Amino acid sequence: MVQNSLGRFIPEVYNGKKRIPYTSPNAITPAGREYARPIKTFRPGDKKLVGSLREAIIASGLKDGMTISTHHHLRNGDLLLNAVVKILDELGIGNITIASSSIHPVHAEIIPYIRKGVITSLECGVNGLIGELATKGELDIPIIVRSHGGRARSMMTGEVKVDVAFIAAPCCDEYGNMNGYYGKSACGSLGYSHVDARYADKVIAVTDNLVQHPVSPIAISQTCVDYVVAVESLGDPTKIVSTTTKVTKDPIGLMIARNTAEVIEASGLLKDGFSFQTGAGGTSLAVAENVRKKMLEKKIKGSFGSGGITGYFVDMLNEGLFQTLMDVQCFDLNAVKSIGESMNHQEISADLYANPFNMGAIVNMLDVVILGATEIDVNFNVNVNTESNGYLLHNTGGHTDTAAGAKLAIIVAPSIRGRLPIIMDNVITVTTPGENIDIIVTERGIAVNDKHPELKKELLKAKLPVKDIHDIKKEITDITGVPRPVQFTDEIAALIEYRDGSIIDAVRRVKE
Repeated sequence: MVQNSLGRFIPEVYNGKKRIPYTSPNAITPAGREYARPIKTFRPGDKKLVGSLREAIIASGLKDGMTISTHHHLRNGDLLLNAVVKILDELGIGNITIASSSIHPVHAEIIPYIRKGVITSLECGVNGLIGELATKGELDIPIIVRSHGGRARSMMTGEVKVDVAFIAAPCCDEYGNMNGYYGKSACGSLGYSHVDARYADKVIAVTDNLVQHPVSPIAISQTCVDYVVAVESLGDPTKIVSTTTKVTKDPIGLMIARNTAEVIEASGLLKDGFSFQTGAGGTSLAVAENVRKKMLEKKIKGSFGSGGITGYFVDMLNEGLFQTLMDVQCFDLNAVKSIGESMNHQEISADLYANPFNMGAIVNMLDVVILGATEIDVNFNVNVNTESNGYLLHNTGGHTDTAAGAKLAIIVAPSIRGRLPIIMDNVITVTTPGENIDIIVTERGIAVNDKHPELKKELLKAKLPVKDIHDIKKEITDITGVPRPVQFTDEIAALIEYRDGSIIDAVRRVKE
C-alpha cells in the first residue's frame, strides 16, 4: 500500500496493473499519442446489417478475455447490456471486462453471470446492487470507478481498450449513421458513446428503429460502425428519469437554493456570458429557478448551460437566458424532445465535455456548477460514491470534472440526512478533492474554502450566513451526535480514480 496526498492508502497494483497515487488536480501531464483503432475498409456492396445480436457478436470476433462497452443514456430503462451478457454466456464466452459509461440498478441481472465468470472485471461506475454486494464481500469482482471525463481520457490513451462497443441507437440506418433523437426509445444525446465509436476496435450499432439511409441529423457516423442489428426494443425511455426533475418544495431545500443564488450573485459571475450547470435534483433545480429570476430581472444573457440537461434548462434556453445548451446526456423527456428540435440545443461528446487530456473541455469554461454530496469533510473533500454505511452505490459522473473546471464549484446539501450529519472530520470515500470545492451551502450556514478570502468578504458584505466549516459541523453534531464509524476490512472492493488517472481513494469491504 502507498499513501496518496490526501492520506488515503491505495494499492500499488490492482487487478494486475500498477496504480498511480493522487497528488494534486493538475499533477499529471499527458505524453504520447492517442490510441488508434485498426484501419479498415468497407467496399461498395458490402453489408453491415446482420440478422440478430447473436450474429453480430459472432461476426465481431468477440472472445474470452476481451472488453465490451455500452452507454447509459437510457439509464435504468436500458435493456441492451443485459441482453449482450446473456448471449455471451450462451456462446460460452467468459472472462469479459465491462467498460460501459455506467451501470445501473436494472443491470443487477448480470450478477449471476459475474458469479459464473462470464464477467470478471468492471471498468466503470456502478449504481445499485452490484456495488453494494461488492462492498459487502458477496460479489468478488474488481471495480474501477471513473468520472465521465476520466473515462474519455482512459479510452483516448488506450488505458482502457474496448474490443467491441455496443451502441444503443434509437434511430439508425443500415450503414450505421445514428442519433438518439427519434424513435420509440429516443434518449436524446448519445454523448457518452462518441468515444466508444471513436476508439473501440469494433462497433455494433443496435437499434429498434431502423430507418432509410441516411439518418438526419447524424450524431455518430457510419464511418465508425462495423455492424448494424435491429432488435425489438432497446429499453424504456420513461426510466431515463432516476431522480426528481421538479423544483423542491421542501423549506430546507428552498432556503439552501435562495442562499446559493445569492452566493452566485455576490461572486460577480452572474453577468452577460454567464455559464452554468446543475444536477437534476430538486434543490439544484430550485437554485436554477432563483438564478433564472435574477437573470430575468437584470436582463442577463448567459452563454451556455451544460452537462446532463433537464427540461428546466430547456425552458431557460427558450426564454433566451442562454445562447445554447451543451448536452452530453438528457435527464428527462423534455430535454430529449428539445435536442431533436432546436439548433441551439447541441449534442456534445464526453471528450468535449470533460476530458482533461484534450485541448480544452467545456467544463473549463464553466462559471458556476451546483453539485451534491453524500458526505463532506472539514477539508472540503466530497464523497458521492459511497453512502454513510460504506456501500458503493453511486457513479462519480461529472462531479470531479466540473469541480476542477468551473470558476465556482458549490456543494448544496441539507446539514442532516437520515439523522446523520453531512459534514464530518473525514469522509468515508474521497471522490472530489477539497481544493476543487469553493463553497458549501447548507441550511445552517455557508462555508467558504480558505483559498477564497475575497469572496468570503463579499458574502459577508451581502449579509449571507457565512460560518467556519468546523462551526457548522459542531452545530450539526450537537444535534445528531457523532455517528459510530463504519468498520472496514483490508480487502478492496473498488478503486476511485481521479479524472487524470491517479487513484484518489479505495473503497474497502464493510465488516458486517
